[in-house]
Amino acid sequence: MSDGPAPVLRAESLVKTHYGEGAPAHAVRGVNLRVRQGEFVAVTGPSGAGKSTLLHLLGGLQRPDGGSIWLDGACANAWSEARWAMERRKRIGIVFQFFNLVSNLSVADNVELPALLAGTSPKQARAGREELLAELGLAGKERSMPGELSGGEQQRVALARALVNQPPLLLADEPAGSLDSKGTREVMRLLSRFHQRGQTIVLVTHDARLASAADRVISFFDGRIADDATLDGTPSPRTGISGVLELRD
Repeated sequence: MSDGPAPVLRAESLVKTHYGEGAPAHAVRGVNLRVRQGEFVAVTGPSGAGKSTLLHLLGGLQRPDGGSIWLDGACANAWSEARWAMERRKRIGIVFQFFNLVSNLSVADNVELPALLAGTSPKQARAGREELLAELGLAGKERSMPGELSGGEQQRVALARALVNQPPLLLADEPAGSLDSKGTREVMRLLSRFHQRGQTIVLVTHDARLASAADRVISFFDGRIADDATLDGTPSPRTGISGVLELRD
């Protein structure tokens, strides 16, 4: 496509099959996807549809069986695990359902660690951490351990950790999946705030409330994109799929 700059993220004909006991599970079946700078894309669908597998492929946490992934116009097919790890430190922030914080590190150390690994000076890492924690309502929690925090607080720490290197792309995998309704509202509000500042976000969720914060919603079913529309009801030009979008909790 030639409409504007290259997408931040592009997937072409992605395929991923899981093999285990029983029949193979075709998690992702030939998915094409383009995400432009500043977009907030929610991927919704029932449990087992392949949403999380798709997100893990986009972040290099799993490798596709077929197809290609492009980040900022660069093809990632030949990237090593080390290259993907570097990209996740600098250009891709990831937030998971179960926080994935380092349990024996303080809140401050959890947030600063990705910055230090990316080569940021300790002084800059500390400044970035202080700014994010204050913004996320966690000032005064720096020395706390993750186990001393509520689920909502842990997810805010995870969000700070994902954003400390100011990555162009944020991937969020069911970020409110283990939170109560208050925590879900907090996550929704924070994602909306960062999106309004220009953050590109791809969110996987089964929760219609979270999806409603996005400006584009992809309905994912049986490993395929079943629908792709902006929330004003117009079809997305990124996949050529049209139709009225229905959100089901």
